[in-house]
Amino acid sequence: KDEFLAMLAHELRNPLAPIGAAAHLLRMGRLDEARVRHTSQIIGRQVDHMTHLINDLLDVSRVTRGLVELEMAPLDIRHVVTDAIEQVAPLMQARAHHLQSHIPPDTTIVLGDKKRLVQVLANILNNAAKYTDEGGRIALTSEVRTDHVLIAVADNGIGMTPELAARAFELFAQAERSSDRSAGGLGLGLALVKSLVELHGGSVTCASPGPGQGSCFSVCLPRLHAAAPDIAAGTDAAAAPGSPSLRVLVVDDNADAAAMLAMVLETYGHQVAVEHGSLAALARAQGERPDVCILDIGLPDIDGYELAGRLRAQPETRDAVLVAVTGYGHDSDRRKALAAGFDHHLVKPADTAQLAAILAGIGKARRMGDPKR
Repeated sequence: KDEFLAMLAHELRNPLAPIGAAAHLLRMGRLDEARVRHTSQIIGRQVDHMTHLINDLLDVSRVTRGLVELEMAPLDIRHVVTDAIEQVAPLMQARAHHLQSHIPPDTTIVLGDKKRLVQVLANILNNAAKYTDEGGRIALTSEVRTDHVLIAVADNGIGMTPELAARAFELFAQAERSSDRSAGGLGLGLALVKSLVELHGGSVTCASPGPGQGSCFSVCLPRLHAAAPDIAAGTDAAAAPGSPSLRVLVVDDNADAAAMLAMVLETYGHQVAVEHGSLAALARAQGERPDVCILDIGLPDIDGYELAGRLRAQPETRDAVLVAVTGYGHDSDRRKALAAGFDHHLVKPADTAQLAAILAGIGKARRMGDPKR
């Protein structure tokens, strides 16, 4: 555990250095457009990295305390595999890995939480990419059997000793595998894989012939033979260029966060107003009648839940779409937000593409005469 805490400090400090340097450069105000774009890309990558670390920590906490609630539905395993590959493609392309995938052409149904199963396979593929040298080979195969589906990810990477392979899914195991920290990460991904697979009634194994000889991780999931007609597939539609402009009210007591979100939404063509307090937001909403209200939950005067209720009670904002963008990310927080009157619940740092897609959907619905989405 001490080694893990040292890794945690290292991994959280690492992104802060380029973010701090980028902020310093932007404050100087002497950058041309190309350098501003490059600097913003660096900040975005490092924020994504920190977000993944924090999400892993929170996921481990929830799983170990039995607080994860799965949204089970019939799934075509092909879509799960495809989404996982799509998530890790940038990393594999950056390291010039050769990824081969073999997915059976026929529909094969499992009962599961799509987000979590994609997370399982993406974690395994990420693990393979981190421990395989540049230009290395990674293979994903899916085999359909009578009662289960077997998905295997094999690489020609650094491999493991038999002792480490036997403990690959334990918390903190990475401290022994990569003491130089060149691979990065906290070593939580595989522990999450095991817990999530077992929650789906499946199993996961790890095998390696030895150091320098690669590794193979195999996930076994039970099949669902009675295929239901409603199969989750595909991804949410992205915001289409030229989507109708909406009146948006952003309410967040963090002035920087509110300003940046407003700037992003304005680039999508929306008219954005910003308030930092709930009571001021109520008054402004009554006068300006926004189409969408994006609310923080932890506001200083009245919290976002009560604010949502009051907005619903005002005739001027009764039909507004309410979006919670908050640091409270438990399943219970999402249920509480929806019960309070919110239409959508996003966890900070919010995925701006997802938020833009939500707004595009609202604009399309209103253009077709539907006041709510």
